Amino acid sequence: MKTPYDTLGVAKNASAEEIKKAYRKLAREYHPDRNPGDAAAEERFKDVQAAYDLLSDADKRKQYDTFGANGAPGFGGGNFNFGGDFNIGDLGDIFGGIFGARRGGRGRGEPAGMRGADIEAIVNLSFEDSLQGVETKIPVEVDAPCRECGGSGAQPGTAPIICPECNGRGVKAESQGLFALSQPCPRCRGNGTVIEKPCPKCHGSGRQRRTKRYTVRIPAGVKDGTRIRLKGKGEPGMGVGPPGDLHVVTRVTESPLYERRGADLVVSVPVTYAEAALGAKVDVPTPEGPVSLKVPAGSEDGKLLRIRGRGAPKLSGAGRGDVLARVRISVPKKLTKRERQAIEELQKVERGNPRERLFG
Repeated sequence: MKTPYDTLGVAKNASAEEIKKAYRKLAREYHPDRNPGDAAAEERFKDVQAAYDLLSDADKRKQYDTFGANGAPGFGGGNFNFGGDFNIGDLGDIFGGIFGARRGGRGRGEPAGMRGADIEAIVNLSFEDSLQGVETKIPVEVDAPCRECGGSGAQPGTAPIICPECNGRGVKAESQGLFALSQPCPRCRGNGTVIEKPCPKCHGSGRQRRTKRYTVRIPAGVKDGTRIRLKGKGEPGMGVGPPGDLHVVTRVTESPLYERRGADLVVSVPVTYAEAALGAKVDVPTPEGPVSLKVPAGSEDGKLLRIRGRGAPKLSGAGRGDVLARVRISVPKKLTKRERQAIEELQKVERGNPRERLFG
């Protein structure tokens, strides 16, 4: 026998927020409005709602955890069987919440509501654009009101009528011995209205898949994987439910020059042996143009030298990161006769053994 925790796919010690999040995801997935004519989805939807109604109530959840499905106090000695037919006392209208109804049922003409789903869109950026920020248009496919029927789902010239089965309440009471259990009306699937003549364009759904283009401002300093949220630009809600959000995810190409570390940019700067040994001033590239940098005498290969405030912009708006110049000693592959003579003279006067520490 499945438990309400199994039904929602959460652990027995799940927090109230985790239970709520799991419920919302499953309720959106199996809602009758999204699965017209799918009996299996409707049954799954009922199970999900019943599980949430139990686990979202702290007292009922405690009783269930203590006494299990059979004989839990306050439930009239009934049983709670998830995954099939169930009989439970004193739970009221356990399906009321999903349809935006008051306890005991939704009033006639009071529309159902559910928040629309969030959408994720990818925007590809060059490394340079990620540092400067850009404004771009993003195409997004969303459900939109049908142009033919205006979103009513009914053939033009007609309108949905109050469901004669439930008299517009969207739910029907079913007798279970001493108690009555309210369930979504099978005729209108909880909407409270029925469409006698469906719109030929949307087949009664009231929606059509359409591509919308949103102008998005990508701020300077975004990284690969930065998420930008556009509130209310996701899928439209069900009934009076609010729309979801659009999450724009940035994909930034790698730079052939810089390695990014947060807001800092690391760049390799080749120097000659003489420059590293004697010290020198060299030009270092930055996003805002080259900067003259002093390489201290005796610099070793791999040494990092910091140029403050010339890195990537910080998304917080608090200035920029730094450029870190990594010293790379360049060794010539071929020597001229004069270079060879000079290095041989240097070799004669060099002091110490750089490998001495390797042998203690």
